[in-house]
Amino acid sequence: MIREYRTIQEIVSPLMVVRNVEGVTYDELAEIELPGGEVRRCKVLEVNGDSAVVQLFESAAGINLAASKVRFLGHPLELAVSGDMLGRVFNGMGRPIDGGPEILAESHNDVNGLPMNPAARDYPNEFIQTGISTIDGLNTLVRGQKLPIFSGSGLPHAQLAAQIARQARVLGTESNFAVVFAAIGITFEESEYFVQEFNRTGAIDRSVIFSNLANDPAVERIATPRMALTAAEYLAFEKDMHVLVILTDITNYAEALREISAARKEVPGRRGYPGYLYTDLATMYERAGRRIGKSGSITMIPILTMPEDDKTHPIPDLTGYITEGQIILSRDLYRRGILPPVDVLPSLSRLKDKGIGQGKTREDHADTMNQLFAAYSSGKDAKELMTILGESALTPTDIKFAQFADEFEKRYVTQGSEEDRSIEDTLSIGWELLTILPKPELKRIKPDNLAKYYPKTEE
Repeated sequence: MIREYRTIQEIVSPLMVVRNVEGVTYDELAEIELPGGEVRRCKVLEVNGDSAVVQLFESAAGINLAASKVRFLGHPLELAVSGDMLGRVFNGMGRPIDGGPEILAESHNDVNGLPMNPAARDYPNEFIQTGISTIDGLNTLVRGQKLPIFSGSGLPHAQLAAQIARQARVLGTESNFAVVFAAIGITFEESEYFVQEFNRTGAIDRSVIFSNLANDPAVERIATPRMALTAAEYLAFEKDMHVLVILTDITNYAEALREISAARKEVPGRRGYPGYLYTDLATMYERAGRRIGKSGSITMIPILTMPEDDKTHPIPDLTGYITEGQIILSRDLYRRGILPPVDVLPSLSRLKDKGIGQGKTREDHADTMNQLFAAYSSGKDAKELMTILGESALTPTDIKFAQFADEFEKRYVTQGSEEDRSIEDTLSIGWELLTILPKPELKRIKPDNLAKYYPKTEE
């Protein structure tokens, strides 16, 4: 039931107080009609007796308190969903901005979604090929997983996100794969880069893009990822698609949350962020996963820029608690021209063991992954020792490991933004690199796999 009031008491942007209201509920959507007929949207943040605190989605400029009307619509913020969303670009509030027609909705879904019953969750155990060796070979992404990318200001996470969106697929089900891409609080240039990149490569045909710009209101920034996840839930659980959700940049989302929390005069927590930041992030991240009895799934890659490259900052810290690992980008690798600058040693995919092996990738995957990790770690240690003591202090084996570390960064980590490597390509590169080391040093590989896959031309 729609209720209309002319009782706006005060506005402190982005908040507005309406008094003498009845039957208004938390998170309910509302509209403000200005004297000239312009309509702006808002939502209820708090109800106290007969007063409601309402949060504006747009600017408060030009609102006349006495002459403006507020209508409470009786439902929360919703997204019109349909199979026609694929191939379209929307703003942060779910309105088309690509010049195409409005979506003919099959239904209007609450953007807050429904919590997934833990008993109804299916365990993630299927390999997703991103075409990027450092992810596929060493920190494997599994269908239904939440695997964030921790980046820093100025690092090429946008290019990595676009490459993953373009190349990712569940092997054998290419036609049933979709990408939902949400850009949160980015610049116009970044937004244009993503849209043009998706159009140039044809990835737009299987994608839904939500673009929220840095000059859009903070409250829209909070709605954008929820819009994207609502579209993903519809495609995954109504249309039985494998959906990859990429959210960039979660740091901008958390900054908007802090801005609105300060406007509400809430008691701040760590570094000024609201005390409920963990819970708020969890309400988004936990919408990813697989459901028993449903063939569709939602896999999520949130991307966040760590302020001052600090992994202990509240945003990456709390994200790490909720998600299943992290891919970390290194400023040192980036300075040395190694792209994408994925730092494989501190990176981690907690579900990688579930998505690899016979019947999923290849039987030697786990062995080569463990051996490459160990060899790269030993190689970096040898290079540090070489820096301190000089090459003469190293044993011939140490020198081989140092050589391996250099080649590993050049041939395995370094990859062109247009280069789409199959899992077989990635495993082959790994085996070629392992021939640099003496065969007796390959202690983490089973003798059967060593005999079968070790390149025959190199002994």
